[in-house]
Amino acid sequence: MDLFDYMREKNQEKESPLASRLRPARLEEVAGQQHIIGKDKLLYRAIQADKLSSIIFYGPPGTGKTTLAKVIANTTSAEFTQINATSAGKKDMEEVVGQAKDNQGMYGKKTILFIDEIHRFNKSQQDYLLPFVEDGTIVLIGATTENPYFEVNGALLSRSVIFELKPLEKEDIKTILLRGVTDKEKGMGGYDAVLEEDALEFLADVANGDARAALTAVELGVLTTPRSEDGKIHLTLEVASECIQKRVVQYDKTGDNHYDTISAFIKSMRGSDPDAAVYYLAKMLYAGEDIKFIARRIMICASEDVGNADPNALVVAVSAAQAIERIGMPEAQLILSQAVTYVASAPKSNASCLAIGRAMKVVKTTKTAPVPVHLQDSHYRGAQKLGHGQGYLYAHDFPNHYVKQQYLPDGLTEEIFYEPTENGYEKQIKSHLSFLRE
Repeated sequence: MDLFDYMREKNQEKESPLASRLRPARLEEVAGQQHIIGKDKLLYRAIQADKLSSIIFYGPPGTGKTTLAKVIANTTSAEFTQINATSAGKKDMEEVVGQAKDNQGMYGKKTILFIDEIHRFNKSQQDYLLPFVEDGTIVLIGATTENPYFEVNGALLSRSVIFELKPLEKEDIKTILLRGVTDKEKGMGGYDAVLEEDALEFLADVANGDARAALTAVELGVLTTPRSEDGKIHLTLEVASECIQKRVVQYDKTGDNHYDTISAFIKSMRGSDPDAAVYYLAKMLYAGEDIKFIARRIMICASEDVGNADPNALVVAVSAAQAIERIGMPEAQLILSQAVTYVASAPKSNASCLAIGRAMKVVKTTKTAPVPVHLQDSHYRGAQKLGHGQGYLYAHDFPNHYVKQQYLPDGLTEEIFYEPTENGYEKQIKSHLSFLRE
C-alpha cells in the first residue's frame, strides 16, 4: 500500500457511517453474543488460538456478523479477504482462490475468505468453493440473515460450524449507543453531544436488537441537531423519534401508562373483546415492550380466565410463547396476535382458578390431615407391613374406568373445590362429573 492508498483508506474511515467506524477491533469490545463468544466458548477459544475452521454466522441484521468477521481479521495471522455475494461473481472467487494457493504454497499462510450475504450465491457458485474449503486452501466465513439449512449447500454446511447470533439485548444496545456518542476516536465524541436517558431508552427499545439502526439514528441526530445555549448537542426523546422515524408512544415501562395498558390488555381478553385486546397488543409492540412479557400475560389469561371452558387456549398460548423465542420480531407479532385473538374469543371460565384458591385457603386454615391409608404409597419394602395402599381400588378395573372411593382426607370429604360452569367444554366436564357422582 503506497501513501496515497493509505490516505484514501483513512479518509474513507472518517467518512464511513458511525456503525461501521465503531465496529470492535477485539473480542473484548464486542457487545452481546456471549452464548458464542464467552471466554469458555468454542468460538472465543478458536479466535484467540488462531485455529479457525470454516464457519457460518447466521442471524438478523445488526447483530454483529460482520463485526465478528472483522475481529477475526484483526486477530488472525492468516490472510483475510472479504467479498459480498450480492456483487461478486465467479471471477472474483477465482482470484481469491488463486491468491490463496500462492499464500499457501509460497508462504505457508492460510487465507480466510469472508463472504457476506452468502445465501445470495447460487448452487454452482457455492459448489465452486467446496473443494477449496475441503482441502484447506481457504477457511470460509459466511454471513447470512437466512436460515443456512435452507440457503446453503448441504456439502458446504457439513464442512462448517454454524453459529447463530441472537438479537442484541436492550442493555447491549445502550452500551453501544453510549460508546457511539462518547468515543472521540471512532465515535461522535468530538461533537460534545448528550444522549438523554429517555432518548437512550427509546432507541434501545425500538432498535429491536439491531445496533446498526440505533447508531444510524444517533449519528443523524448529532449531525442535524443545533447546539443548545449550553453549547452542547442534546439528543432528546423528540430528536430520537424523528431520527429513527418512529413516533413515541406514551408508554413508560415503569410507570402508570405501562400498568394501565397491560391491565386493559388482560381485561379485554377476559372480557372477550378481541379487537380491544389486539389494539393494546399493537400499542405495546410499537412501544417496544418485551414480547416474552406479553406472552407470559397471555398464558396466564388462558389459564385463569379461559380455563377448561376451552383447554386449547393454554395450548395455543404456550405454543405462541415458544414460537416467538425462536422467531423474534417482527414476525413474532403475527404469532402473538393469533394467541391474543384466540384467547379473547374463547369461552370463559375461572372455575379452575377459584378451585385452587379454595383449596389453598383450606390448606392454610385447617390442620394438615393425613393421606387416607389406601392412597398411601405401597411401592417400597415394608409398606405392606404398615398397611399402606391396602384397600385401594384401581379405577381402570371398573366400568367406565371409575369406582367410588374416598380420596380427600378425613374431615374434608364433603368439600367441593372445583365447580365447572356451563361454558364451552366445561359444560361437558360438569355433565361427566355429575354422572360419576350419581
